[in-house]
Amino acid sequence: MEFSRRSSMRAQVIKVVSVLMVVVFLGQRGAESRKAKIQGSMFEYTAISCRAHSASLTDFNGVGDGKTSNTKAFQAAIDNLSQHASDGGALLYVPPGKWLTGSFKLTSHFTLYLHQDAVLLASQDMNEWPVLTPLPSYGRGRDAAGGRYTSLIFGTNLTDVVVTGANGTIDGQGSMWWQKFHGGKLKYTRPYLIELMFSDNIQISNLTLLNSPSWNIHPVYSSNIVVQGITIIAPIRSPNTDGINPDSCTNVKIEDCYIISGDDCVAVKSGWDEYGIQFGWPTKQLVIRRLTCISPYSAVIALGSEMSGGIEDVRAEDIVAINTESAVRIKTAVGRGGYVKDIYVKGLTLHTMKWVFLMNGNYKAHADGHYNPNALPEVKGINYRDVVAEDVSQAARLEGISGDPFTGICISNVTIKAAAKSKKVQWMCSDVGGITSGVSPPPCDSLPDQGAEKIAACDFPADSLAIDRVELKKCSYTI
Repeated sequence: MEFSRRSSMRAQVIKVVSVLMVVVFLGQRGAESRKAKIQGSMFEYTAISCRAHSASLTDFNGVGDGKTSNTKAFQAAIDNLSQHASDGGALLYVPPGKWLTGSFKLTSHFTLYLHQDAVLLASQDMNEWPVLTPLPSYGRGRDAAGGRYTSLIFGTNLTDVVVTGANGTIDGQGSMWWQKFHGGKLKYTRPYLIELMFSDNIQISNLTLLNSPSWNIHPVYSSNIVVQGITIIAPIRSPNTDGINPDSCTNVKIEDCYIISGDDCVAVKSGWDEYGIQFGWPTKQLVIRRLTCISPYSAVIALGSEMSGGIEDVRAEDIVAINTESAVRIKTAVGRGGYVKDIYVKGLTLHTMKWVFLMNGNYKAHADGHYNPNALPEVKGINYRDVVAEDVSQAARLEGISGDPFTGICISNVTIKAAAKSKKVQWMCSDVGGITSGVSPPPCDSLPDQGAEKIAACDFPADSLAIDRVELKKCSYTI
């Protein structure tokens, strides 16, 4: 019977994947369009900015045979188009083909556009991945104490950058990197697929990302970011293949994304231990909506564990998870410092979960041995409402820190149906406090039920964030 149930669930997941993979998430917000000539038929898309100039990768001797390196072609094209930054900006068009490339750097007032049949293939040649110094808020690499390989698509100190397409593909060909990671053969931290640092006004949209060496999308020390209509797929046992990781960022919108991952589908971060405390750059004003996640060994949305610069004002709604370890997970530890506060979550539909609610105050991975044991994280103002979950092993595991409890937890209008083989104790709570209303099965004593009249007690802000008021323009091009 158990095999039959799992087989049925597997078929359900495959069906969901098949349906969702054909969806292309294109915004339909109107505005005036500009036209830029490349060569042939017209296409349209929406973006924060349209461009006055354009070129094709083939204009710079790009070869889409899947064998020829295009690293120099990409960089030559971008460097050439950068001359138009003050004159309406420029678009680089990647036509159909398989474009092998190592890492390359973007420029300001620039759009990288992938045709629906364009595939960027990440190079397997380690010489095509320059090494950067560690992020200042981390103090070291994540895979090794040294630096980190430059991400495939990289930029720093930029403004007005768009990476988009007609659901074109970026394939990180990560198996080589995963093998090196598991074999302890990495001298530096693995690259990500897209990383933008110290940048402003960013759009990443309408792309499929496959098999990243590690994290997929990593905006860091940046602001005013739209991530929209992204499909991310990695093997469910691939190491650290997080989907979208806003890190020390402000005013971010993640919406209409579909992620299968070996790690958290979205991980919100802000620096690691003493380095993050000293850097002091929080992630705040983040909205996540219409996210679908499959991640059997991790969370739909993780807050931390690297949260030493602080995380606040996170709003998540309309979330679907299938065969995923937990919904929204808070990860922190003694020595992290920082805070996680003013978190608002509503409208979760969950199928086959290990936990619905998961908080860990004992997540002990540290950057080094120099963290301050007196740096205690503050976790408060955590709101969940309108949750339906089925086939759940345990409703909640909430573990605060002795002497530093997690407070102001509010959970309301929640229905959780246990799996056939579920834990006898559905709620495990220690060093936490708050209230509940309309929650089934009944929660632990430290989250007392306030009665049905308080079922709407858990906050969700009525106002909109600034990023939701950004209007996308309709851009038209001829190719």
